[in-house]
Amino acid sequence: MKDIKKDEKTIKKSEHIHHKHEDVLKLINIAKGHLQGIENMILQDKYCIDISKQILAVISILKKANLEILKKHLETCVRESRDSDEFEEKIEELKMVLEYLTKGKEV
Repeated sequence: MKDIKKDEKTIKKSEHIHHKHEDVLKLINIAKGHLQGIENMILQDKYCIDISKQILAVISILKKANLEILKKHLETCVRESRDSDEFEEKIEELKMVLEYLTKGKEV
């Protein structure tokens, strides 16, 4: 797993067994299908607005998938760590992700 850097401080990501994310995988597969469709639309010189609408649909699906991942993270990983030394690190990780979400930056 990749560590997260914030202000010269590196937060070590612990190895953790996660619950299965079947619902998120379904969303990812839907997004993959849309992406293939977008590629075909571009290759076929389809109308730009139609392509843009499909791109926005993929973005929406990925946002929903991300929200599900974060909710499960709160319900499991963060909750399980609340009585451990990792709790504050988990909170810092969430704060960083929220910053990225609100600023639209890449992690």
